[in-house]
Amino acid sequence: MEARLRQALARAEEVARALADPETARNPAKLRELGREHARLDAIRQTHERLTRLERELGEAREMAHDRDPELAQLARADAERLRPEVERLERQLAEQLTPADPMADRDAIVEIRAGTGGDEAALFAADLFRMYTRYGERRGWKIEVVSLSEGNLGGLKEAIFAVRGPKAYGTLRYESGVHRVQRIPETEAQGRRHTSAATVAVLPEAEEVDVNIEEKDLRIDVFRSGGPGGQSVNTTDSAVRVTHLPSNLVVQCQDQKSQLQNKVKALEVLRARLLDRMLAEQEGARARERRAQVGTGDRSQKIRTYNFPQNRVTDHRIHYTVHNLTDVLDGNLDDLITALRLAGEKERLSA
Repeated sequence: MEARLRQALARAEEVARALADPETARNPAKLRELGREHARLDAIRQTHERLTRLERELGEAREMAHDRDPELAQLARADAERLRPEVERLERQLAEQLTPADPMADRDAIVEIRAGTGGDEAALFAADLFRMYTRYGERRGWKIEVVSLSEGNLGGLKEAIFAVRGPKAYGTLRYESGVHRVQRIPETEAQGRRHTSAATVAVLPEAEEVDVNIEEKDLRIDVFRSGGPGGQSVNTTDSAVRVTHLPSNLVVQCQDQKSQLQNKVKALEVLRARLLDRMLAEQEGARARERRAQVGTGDRSQKIRTYNFPQNRVTDHRIHYTVHNLTDVLDGNLDDLITALRLAGEKERLSA
């Protein structure tokens, strides 16, 4: 850990100098990247400085605990008892901060939810997941921007794509990628039989232009009239946009914004995120990093979690973690699950 600490403190000085360079101010993308790195490294520096000060105070208190003056020795022992747990906490915090970080963790996220097997019940479950993540984002003070909603029957959703904007949005939600399974007696079941349905969740880091270079010649852009419920522009103007990236054959459609230009901007955001996700997946596959982890990086084919209504139970299969508060989880109380996944991921990175 000492070597990592020295590297972090040296890098913090380099980043501070780079931020003070006028050339950096003329490069917004580089400025954002260095700003994120500076925030992370400055947190390490502050933790280290506080830990160093408290360790010195603890050492002095332990020495004074052997003083000949009984009253002074007693006060010193009390100080030592007060300081010791705080020093231990800061040591753990510094170790976590020095854990090799995902460079994308501080990014905003693009979340895509799609109904899987199970027909109308799967679409209802997809709507439940959309509400769950929306509520969770609201609890954390994040901003949720809907890119596209494709409605199903009975209030369900065939597909939901939305951006989550806030501190460490991608780093927090990244382990939600995968197949989510629900077991319950659906409203669509007349005879009271329990059904198993599924929905897929994909969490992508929002890409910046510096990450993925998209040339106009590689795009085919089609416009059409919006469908579904909503405002005056629906079914009256060609405001909906479908963007096809010809080299990869990826297709993104957006119709929830009021203007054609706004829909194009949103569609390109999602396209960049998907291209970045594909690029990262290829890199990780090449070096098999984290794919062997018990948490995983979000393989869409992997069943990661089961929501069992009859038993009021939510189980994450990757880390064998179960909670018995399904209603609270679906209302956005994901802290216990996400913390357990984060800790498992950090443990895996430390042992890598």
